[in-house]
Amino acid sequence: MENNGFSLDDKRVQIEKNDIPDIIERFKNRRKEDNSDRKKKHFFVPIKEIKDNNYDLSISKYREIEYEEVKYEKPEVIKKKILKLESKIIDTLKEIKIS
Repeated sequence: MENNGFSLDDKRVQIEKNDIPDIIERFKNRRKEDNSDRKKKHFFVPIKEIKDNNYDLSISKYREIEYEEVKYEKPEVIKKKILKLESKIIDTLKEIKIS
């Protein structure tokens, strides 16, 4: 669950985001859905695996996380872009007349 319908501050005001109705609905239909994909928000874990993890129910113990590789430009390319932007800023500031 990411949101329980209340803000996380000390006031705990009701907010729009609320995962509880979806959780209840999915629980009712749990036998009809495929609950083996550990990349989803919900999935089943065999009791043996939970026992082997000392009954730790932390989702991070069981959930599979997919990481996307981020490709960055080479530092030289980034530096050129920054210098070009800086040059534009300087030119614009020179054009502005101070009155």
